Amino acid sequence: MATCGKTPFVVTYAVFGSLRMCEMIRQEICYPNLNVKIACSHGGVTPANDGASHQCIEDLGVLRTIPNMTVIMPADYYAAKKLVAKAAEMYGPCYLRFTRDAIPVIYDENTEFEIGKANVLREGKDVAVIANGDTVCIALKAAKLLEEKGIQAKVLDMHTIKPLDKDAVMDCVNQTGRIITVEDHNILNGLGSAVSDVVAETGRAVVRRVGIQDQFGQSAPYERLLEMNGITAEHIVELAEELMRQA
Repeated sequence: MATCGKTPFVVTYAVFGSLRMCEMIRQEICYPNLNVKIACSHGGVTPANDGASHQCIEDLGVLRTIPNMTVIMPADYYAAKKLVAKAAEMYGPCYLRFTRDAIPVIYDENTEFEIGKANVLREGKDVAVIANGDTVCIALKAAKLLEEKGIQAKVLDMHTIKPLDKDAVMDCVNQTGRIITVEDHNILNGLGSAVSDVVAETGRAVVRRVGIQDQFGQSAPYERLLEMNGITAEHIVELAEELMRQA
């Protein structure tokens, strides 16, 4: 379909649309740079009680390493609607990752999105929290808790993992020097790794990664799985306080 000028959208579970299809994505979509969009639900540990076989914690990391691929994870309904439209407008392979369950609304219908450009949700001078997808609401909750403790946290929605908004990361480096990344994904090669790649070349900031701790999930409620991996507002607060003490 793509070779005939169509813009096909392939829709399935994340664990199938990324890992099971990985070789075909590389050889038949990315290598010839075809205009195919892969839109997958059930990303991260949101399949919850379905267990580790259905919890896709590697997809963003695997697909961002393939040339020509754009990787996106929206934070809510409005972000998903706008970014799907943006993906349809752009040319080239694109992976869009969604959750299973409903998540809090953060944006409104007037919010604008640009692929490859982070959305700044809060300004702060003490620490920067960079999140994506279903963890953005957790980052915002952490920022409110930190404000009560006198710590001003900048919060970014890094909805595009590739191409990463390097300028936004550099703003965090220059403004705070302390960065916490938050993701529903393995801490290896996901958002935290992408941000760390940029920061490491500056030598001027510290990064702490919150995410799946390089372990498979299990059959359990979604919130419990997040707690088991420290993906909570309370843990983000603890890390921020630790970074402030090290200043």
